[in-house]
Amino acid sequence: MNTQTTVAKIQAKFHALSPIMDERMRRRWAAAEAHSLGRGGISLVAEATGLSRTTIHSGLAELRTSTADAQPSRLRRPGAGRPRLSQQDPRLLHALQTLLEASTRGDPQSPLLWTCKSTRNLAEELERLGHPISHDSVSRLLDELGYSLQANRKTREGKDHPDRDAQFGYINRKVRQFQRRGQPVVSVDTKKKELLGDFKQSGREWRPQGCPEVVRTHDFRDKELGIGIPYGVYDLTRNNGWVSVGIDHDTAQFATETLRRWWTQMGSLAYPDAQELLITADGGGSNSSRTRLWKVCLQELADELALHISVCHFPPGTSKWNKIEHRMFCHITENWRGRPLVSRAVIVNLIGSTKTRTGLHIKAELDTNSYPTKIKVTDEELAAVRIKRAQFHGNWNYTILPHD
Repeated sequence: MNTQTTVAKIQAKFHALSPIMDERMRRRWAAAEAHSLGRGGISLVAEATGLSRTTIHSGLAELRTSTADAQPSRLRRPGAGRPRLSQQDPRLLHALQTLLEASTRGDPQSPLLWTCKSTRNLAEELERLGHPISHDSVSRLLDELGYSLQANRKTREGKDHPDRDAQFGYINRKVRQFQRRGQPVVSVDTKKKELLGDFKQSGREWRPQGCPEVVRTHDFRDKELGIGIPYGVYDLTRNNGWVSVGIDHDTAQFATETLRRWWTQMGSLAYPDAQELLITADGGGSNSSRTRLWKVCLQELADELALHISVCHFPPGTSKWNKIEHRMFCHITENWRGRPLVSRAVIVNLIGSTKTRTGLHIKAELDTNSYPTKIKVTDEELAAVRIKRAQFHGNWNYTILPHD
């Protein structure tokens, strides 16, 4: 258990018990907690409770003394003892809040704008402003003001597009229409590129105690093994999917080849009477809404499969809402947690073995083809694409019609 977690747990217990404990009981309880933690326990308890180290040492001495109960220590009457700093200095809390607000709002005049908002830095700045205070006291005041140590959280994905919600509504209606007609609907995307070799994988797996998997210290690409590029196709209706593991580049040709393999191995068998195919995809990457090659390759696929291929792209900055991310890729990551992807066969087998209690089934295959980058699509080639754009955001929603 890390230090911050331990401090938080002690702090929670102290806040729950403090109202019903007198002064002696508080220091003895704190001493007992410090003793149970062992080395460093006094510092942790002092940080969590705000009690001084001297008080905790006194409590430890009382616990060690057999006559402690026979000679109870002095108890101060309510309201006695040293006045609180906020009472001695009425402007202290306001000064502290001003520093915090200035640094969090990006005030260019804030002295803490370019420094870490640690308790020591805050204490130094408060003292400079005429409010002498220790960093421990700053910590207690921050707790009283409702502040806590927090890490960044990945929830914002850039500026919202004004038609974001309308596009989500359009996609949902389109998906339901295709499903009611019995036509296939798939979600596509590329998973993170994986280094092949004995490299560290996040997560843990059960192994004999003291015998962890030994991996390399540095994640430098192995020139012989290369990388694995999983591109997936997830069937929203049947809860199954296909993953092609490429070894070259993630391009529009690689994406459409994966769709072709899914249709040959799974799609055509599940939808023998299909005349249409709906693809939901991100707005960027190899299947970008702005990529000419993606549309040219889809035209080739539509001609080959004799299907009307419709595409709906998610608005900018909303890739995490793509169904394949939290219905298929997350389970693949969970299946190979803590397992080094030492070879191409390992990554393919781990993907193909991924299953869930809800019935997810995945097929995987290695794609050893070469997919060159920087292919230029001429205006004539783009003009030959039979594209029918929707009235609502035709750049995001369109259908590729096969040539007669």
